Amino acid sequence: MDIALFLVALAVGVLAGVLVARRLGVPSPLLLVVAGAAASFLPFVPQVHLEPEVVLIGLLPPLLYAAALSSSLVDFNTYRRPILLLSVGLVVFTTVGVGWLVHALVPDVSWPVALALGAVVAPPDAVAATAIGRHIGLPRKIVTILEGESLFNDATALVLLRTAVAAIAATATIHAWEIGLDFVLAAAGGAAVGLVAYWIAASMRRRITDPSVDVALSLVVPFTSFILAEEIDASGVIAVVVAGLLLGHRAPVLQTAQSRIAERINWRTIAFLLENTVFALIGLQAQWLWQDLADSDLSPARIATVCLSTLVAVIVLRLVWVFAFRPVLFRRPRNRDAQHPAPPWSFQFLLGWAGMRGVVTLAAAFVIPDDTEHHEVLLMAAFTVVAGTLLIQGLSLPWFARRLRVPAPDPLDDALARATLLQQASKAALDELDTLEYDDRVGVVDLIRQRLDQRNFAAWERLGTQADQESPAALYYRIRSRLIDAERGRILEIRSAGQVPSEVVADVLAMLDVEESMLDSAEQERDETAAYAARRWQIGELCADLERYAAVDEPPATSCRACVEEGTQWVSLRRCLECGNVGCCDSSPRQHATEHFHETQHPVMQSAEPGEDWRWCYVHHLTA
Repeated sequence: MDIALFLVALAVGVLAGVLVARRLGVPSPLLLVVAGAAASFLPFVPQVHLEPEVVLIGLLPPLLYAAALSSSLVDFNTYRRPILLLSVGLVVFTTVGVGWLVHALVPDVSWPVALALGAVVAPPDAVAATAIGRHIGLPRKIVTILEGESLFNDATALVLLRTAVAAIAATATIHAWEIGLDFVLAAAGGAAVGLVAYWIAASMRRRITDPSVDVALSLVVPFTSFILAEEIDASGVIAVVVAGLLLGHRAPVLQTAQSRIAERINWRTIAFLLENTVFALIGLQAQWLWQDLADSDLSPARIATVCLSTLVAVIVLRLVWVFAFRPVLFRRPRNRDAQHPAPPWSFQFLLGWAGMRGVVTLAAAFVIPDDTEHHEVLLMAAFTVVAGTLLIQGLSLPWFARRLRVPAPDPLDDALARATLLQQASKAALDELDTLEYDDRVGVVDLIRQRLDQRNFAAWERLGTQADQESPAALYYRIRSRLIDAERGRILEIRSAGQVPSEVVADVLAMLDVEESMLDSAEQERDETAAYAARRWQIGELCADLERYAAVDEPPATSCRACVEEGTQWVSLRRCLECGNVGCCDSSPRQHATEHFHETQHPVMQSAEPGEDWRWCYVHHLTA
């Protein structure tokens, strides 16, 4: 009962900490670590000893799997060079550097023990860096590299730690080539187990249509992959990551829409609880780690020197590695030109500074045998690195991002890309529609075309920057939300009367919930887009027409002449780059800009709204 009460209290405390952090505008990992450390010294809070098995088997697999599912295999392949350089090369470099430092500060600590501590503190956390990075709005490229690095660096560190622990217990010397061979075998074995797990899960999913069964299968995959890989002395981390990346990449083909929605919501909830609980558990280790230092043979000054020096070393070594390998980390792909310059040095610094450690570091420290010399100092050094990097780097990272003026992901860029992608998808759908044979006596095809247009119009309306004018999509959201509330109220009245089976009522309420959630999501994205001023659009892959018609610097248009003549109202204005004609957008009732294209075949128009300069090619359905 005491354990159950503590777990409930921990969950409530974590949720309260997250809410407080959001109110204060600080990353929740930082607040939870500080709150956990403070709580550990309270007399009524029980001592919590993190066992390595609990973390490495109970927490690490689901956290890695949730991150892998939401990661992009395409992005990982794009940034594979910096990811591998950080997740393998930097971990080895940090292990050796910290090992040398600890051995120099405390000669009584043998080389295997010193290298074991180096492996413990080497890998940045799989959660902290990306959680804080997204919170403060780091550039998407940096967050992608950090995500990819954190998925694989634990595997490198745990293999090095396993080898170092074996060297502590062994009498014979272990050579560098043996360590390299061990890593290669562990990585290959883990990848093979991950591929097998993916193949089995994919084969089962092709036959599963029940979302509950599909999600249950998803919950089994990470633990099965991890345990099977560890049983054959392979890397369980790599097995989980490979399985998660492949299943996430193939989900649109393997799963039904309902299964994907259910899986996404379930793993988002699991990751939220585990991620934040992990940081609270890190802080709760502070009190007993401090008590154990009383039994150390080293002086307090020597202990403080070792702990602080290890903390400084992991920060400095990462910066040295990132700056030393900048040409490799940020080398432009061969197909990029001068319009896509290499990222500035500020990106490099932020990538080096975002090296927060987490629960894997603390759990791995407990893998070092208890009878190792100065074991309590090693544990405190690991805790100092975790707490120190989270607080020093985590608190200063937003400040550095602001001072260096590093651009955050812009919702306007995303809105433009989303609208273009939907337009391309609709074009494919309409092309397919033209190939079908049907007897449409009731206007079904016209209804389909109308719904496709409405979806596309709503996407393009999110690019509007006029805060004082309600777009058709926003008006639709406001009215439809009120109607859904009225519908739900009537359904609940009927449910109370008990005249309709509860299963039927639940199905109808679920239908309304799905529609409302789609409306809420779209409205939230519109609000985020409206909060940003329009910025210069990044030029992507251009067609010949977009290359020929460059953006023009003209004052914003004030009216659509055709709308004025007809007495109709426009939503947004577009300017033809061939003749300068200004027409209303496709969200407007008369769609004069598109009508002008059909009459003249002038291919490219540009937004004529204040602060916008994106262009659209009618011929190739591309945006710049």
